[in-house]
Amino acid sequence: MTDDLTSNCSPGPGLLQDRLNRDCFCIDVDEASVWRAVDAAAGGVISGEALAQDRPHLFSTGPAFISQDEVAAMEAVAGAIETVAELPAFQAAVLSWGPASARTAQGPRGALMGYDFHLTPEGPKLIEVNTNAGGAFLNALLAQALAACCPEVAAVTTPRSLADFDDAVWAMFQAEWRLQGRTGKPAVAAIVDDAPQGQYLYPEFLLAQALLERRGVQTVIVDPAELRMVDGRLTAGGLTIDLVYNRHCDFGLETPQTATLRDAYLSGAVVVTPNPRNHALLADKRNLTLLSDPDALAGLGVAPHLITALRGLPRARLVTPDNAEALWAQRKSLFFKPAAGHAGKAVYRGDKITRGAWTTVTAGDYIAQDFAAPSERRVRIAGDPQVRKMDVRLYTYAGKTLMTAARLYSGQTTNFRTPGGGFAPVVVVAPDAVAWADANGVLCAPT
Repeated sequence: MTDDLTSNCSPGPGLLQDRLNRDCFCIDVDEASVWRAVDAAAGGVISGEALAQDRPHLFSTGPAFISQDEVAAMEAVAGAIETVAELPAFQAAVLSWGPASARTAQGPRGALMGYDFHLTPEGPKLIEVNTNAGGAFLNALLAQALAACCPEVAAVTTPRSLADFDDAVWAMFQAEWRLQGRTGKPAVAAIVDDAPQGQYLYPEFLLAQALLERRGVQTVIVDPAELRMVDGRLTAGGLTIDLVYNRHCDFGLETPQTATLRDAYLSGAVVVTPNPRNHALLADKRNLTLLSDPDALAGLGVAPHLITALRGLPRARLVTPDNAEALWAQRKSLFFKPAAGHAGKAVYRGDKITRGAWTTVTAGDYIAQDFAAPSERRVRIAGDPQVRKMDVRLYTYAGKTLMTAARLYSGQTTNFRTPGGGFAPVVVVAPDAVAWADANGVLCAPT
């Protein structure tokens, strides 16, 4: 797995993790090995061969390197946001622009939150917050696959086992169940998304289904159109649904397609996670206009230490008729995002936006966010090192990290269409571990 490219790993200027992302190709495996290991780790639930054919850019074949300090900084931001979101004054402010369905509090905190960061010289910069964040189940497989294929990984990190991930996710769903006053465990769960079999991340629906069924919960994967209310119960295919793992991107359940699920949620007939309130309190992009404004936070009674933890957030502002002209003049340093957007859809980088797109921005609920450039990881494409942009996602529950993963890409946003791109496992580099690996010729061969 090492070759003459390892000579590029010799010491050089810059932070250690940046040098490794730029120059280290030692922890790398061929694609066929990754897919075989994914196939084995999946235990027959999904086919690694089929994934490789249908989604060739789902997984990167090399890891992303980040430091312990960067992980701690990202976790501090995620924890601060979830603490602020519990404050009545903050809730009142963000629910004022949220959907009516978000005003009902059933108890759940939101399964598998996602906090996305760009790593900058000034520290990690939060780009956005996501409910129903995709990829956690697939990344658990990928981490195992890379460790299985590449002993160099084991030398510098101890990846979570799949059993550890399973236990943490099951505990999360149990907690959501109990937070809505339920006892025991759900008998039947539904994973809900629009035309689920056509979703790019459908394979992880199968993994989530298998995880829940290993815990004795019968689980179906359904489109919301398949749901029915019968005698006050939410049903699908004749089964009474107790818990919904909601992957639908109609975050407020406001469309006709999700009306049945909304009714079941509002009546308390089913536990829905994540739900409209979770999104409104944590992931509506308009919330970033408050979270990135220290004065606004102070006015809401947020504690000084939480304001300090959030001080590094890129400044975000609502786009309004009053500030549109000024924001257009500043556009080259801004990124424009719809309040309820997802998956990089309808976002515009200010230095590339056209007048036509600007009309869309000024007509809708958009925010303007200070641009924070992503960091980079070089990967090998047919033996040729090429630069890919990188972001890092914390998958969390109740403010605690369940998993850390990266996404490599080219272009404006993550797209899973980039050769060498896709989900990448994260190697957290401790200086003493890397020094040991250097000394023993495991990680980087000195020149």
